[in-house]
Amino acid sequence: MSKTKQKKQQVSASEDLYGQTAGGIGALAVVFAILGAIKGKLGLSWPVMVLLTAGVLVLIGWGAWKVRIRILALLAGHNGQQPANATATLAQEAAPATAVIGGDQAAAQAAVPHPELTRALATAGAIGKDEIIRAHEVTIEPVPAPGRGTVYDFLVPEGRTHQDVARRLGPVAGMFGVTRMHTKLERSWDNERRTRLLVLDEPPHTRPFAMPTRQQIEAFDGVPFGHDVVGQLSGVDTFDKASMLVAGLSQMGKTTLVNGLITCLLIAYGEFDLYLLDGKFCGLTQFEKIAVRYEASENPAVFEDMVDELNARGERRYAELKEAKRNRRPARKFRPVFFIIDEAADFFAHDGTNAGKDNAARIAEKARSLVSKCLESGISVVMLTQRPSHNAIPVMVRDQFVYRVCLYVASEGTAKVALGDTYFETIAPINPALLDSRIKGQAVLFAHGTSTLIRGFNFPDEFMWEVIDEVYDRQQQAIEKAPETPLKQAIDLMRSADVDFMATADLAPALGITEADPTERGKKLAKLLGVAAGKGPKGVRGYQLTDLLAAATSDS
Repeated sequence: MSKTKQKKQQVSASEDLYGQTAGGIGALAVVFAILGAIKGKLGLSWPVMVLLTAGVLVLIGWGAWKVRIRILALLAGHNGQQPANATATLAQEAAPATAVIGGDQAAAQAAVPHPELTRALATAGAIGKDEIIRAHEVTIEPVPAPGRGTVYDFLVPEGRTHQDVARRLGPVAGMFGVTRMHTKLERSWDNERRTRLLVLDEPPHTRPFAMPTRQQIEAFDGVPFGHDVVGQLSGVDTFDKASMLVAGLSQMGKTTLVNGLITCLLIAYGEFDLYLLDGKFCGLTQFEKIAVRYEASENPAVFEDMVDELNARGERRYAELKEAKRNRRPARKFRPVFFIIDEAADFFAHDGTNAGKDNAARIAEKARSLVSKCLESGISVVMLTQRPSHNAIPVMVRDQFVYRVCLYVASEGTAKVALGDTYFETIAPINPALLDSRIKGQAVLFAHGTSTLIRGFNFPDEFMWEVIDEVYDRQQQAIEKAPETPLKQAIDLMRSADVDFMATADLAPALGITEADPTERGKKLAKLLGVAAGKGPKGVRGYQLTDLLAAATSDS
């Protein structure tokens, strides 16, 4: 703009101000004269007359301003333009503005709030009272049956992240007229501001979802073992180098959930070695025929023996890995091993005596070593407990679990034991104490820093039996095709004799061991077979056919 033009505008503005001032003085004089006459008629005091004058002037000024705005708007409509002050007034009066001066439609969109989300988040304290969720940055998606709900995909205001919503998710749920259990929050991995908020129409898992088919389990990217709140399969991406703790009160569905997990592992993983310690004596029985080792016991000595066996197996694998690195050879990919313990807390208990405490401490240290050190060698542990208290499973053992699952518990403190002391400081935590205890198998899955509300699969027995039988048939075919070894010879000998147990004294000569000394004979046979002898009827030492079959189907 030229200096001449600027000077003309300044002169014009000065003249306009002078004219308005002069007009105001004249109007004031006229009003005073009129009110003076009225005062004489009505007998009003001077203070009352001054107040009356001021009020009349304000009303006259406001009326003149409104008339001027309307005239300017009409003139601008004829000329195809709109003055800035008129635009501001109309923008305030009409919320869904679509244009501003110069046609800046983006600026107009940015100023339009999404009414529902803005009110809910601002009232809940997830965003400031002066902040908005921009309407053009919101996408709303209905969730079809069986989930039934709504997904709001939006950006929080600049300077905030999805964590601001996560921290206030309970109050946000209240603004939508539902509970925390009705909501699910998802973050974006490419934008910290992007947030996906699911709001269910009804409490989660009140309607049972159809059990997944074998094809759906195989297609899942990882290992599923439950449905999320909208009926999608949910689980973990892998059990490679990871173990799991499952906790919850009695009769909440832990064993059923783990039965579903084992079934899905058999489908998803295919071949792996299964060790089972059944503290309930019958909770895991149906998988006995395909397990490398199955024990139904609540004796801590049995647990310790199985832990020793797996620790030794892990050490052998580590030795092989070291040897491969020393010789610059590719490391062998070991077959996965799963050690599943039902009612694990019983095996860490003691009788209060010094000896009992020493035994418990020794077992706890061995268990810690197994859970923490054997992951690299492909051995994973899944522990179940119905007593998630501070002293049920030692802290040094609990802290090693990567995955945590917690069913209904009585308090937030108990939930911390199962999910970790800092769990309620994580993003969008779910309090297991708020779960519906009538919904069996409903649980909080905490993996990779994210909480998911799931309900474990409750497969029909017929489906699990079918999967188990297929695995068993594959194991038997593998034994038949295996090269001739002393172990296979022993299996064939016992099968041909149609016996389930054979004493060392009978089996050793059949395999060419002629030692007269029973101790030396037993040592040589155990080394030849690669399996430790056990006790049969009446305490006779020998070998169970199931133990030999398990050894034949497992790798080192």
